[in-house]
Amino acid sequence: MPSAEPKTAASSGGVQSLERAFDLLERMADAGGEVGLSELSTSSGLPLPTIHRLMRTLVACGYVRQQPNRRYALGPRLIRLGESSARLLGTWARPYLARLVEETGETANMALLDGDEVVYVAQVPSRHSMRMFTEVGRRVLPHTTGVGKALLAAAPPDEVRALLGRTGMPPVTPRTITTPDGFLEALRRVRETGYAVDDNEQEMGVRCLAVPVPDSPTAAAISISGPAGRVTEEAMADIVPILKEVAADLSGALASGGGTA
Repeated sequence: MPSAEPKTAASSGGVQSLERAFDLLERMADAGGEVGLSELSTSSGLPLPTIHRLMRTLVACGYVRQQPNRRYALGPRLIRLGESSARLLGTWARPYLARLVEETGETANMALLDGDEVVYVAQVPSRHSMRMFTEVGRRVLPHTTGVGKALLAAAPPDEVRALLGRTGMPPVTPRTITTPDGFLEALRRVRETGYAVDDNEQEMGVRCLAVPVPDSPTAAAISISGPAGRVTEEAMADIVPILKEVAADLSGALASGGGTA
């Protein structure tokens, strides 16, 4: 949860109204995308006239829209910014995914949580003749994938149950987890071990290992995927530490605005 008051312009060297506007947008996102002025005032500590003035500007720019019930919702113009940002995030991740391929031999992926779905934003394929391909831009339901588990591991259980209620839990293979309790138990194991496993749950014969990218500006996970005959229990013991190390290095690069592995 964001702090009650964003950093001031004096402390950061920025423009106070701009900082406050972005803080309000983030609070709206944290609240599910739609809020009332009084809610924003309570959470931010800003006076109502200040919030009203900032929201009028954001509405005029298309970043916020006012609903018929007078509440405010995130606007469609943010979609373009989000899509461009996701592409850039994938570009920054590619050197780190290439390192994963070099060190593990398997295809490496990066995925984000977009609404209730997982979207793949970057991939570097394995050099093996038998390898896994996931099209960049492909969307899947979180309960079917290792990256989905990694992305949702830190989410409150009630939020996870609500998401699963919206998407349903259709089986993709006979191994797909299809109950909320089963999925929540899988998330508990992710929190306990620090990594997620997709064991023939998205595609038979394929095993995927995934870890969250810590402190990413948006929920992100990286993974490797390969034939189950190569991604064995023994191989996992070597691969998981590499995944965690690369995720930590990628996190550092994102915090500094990009960079190479």
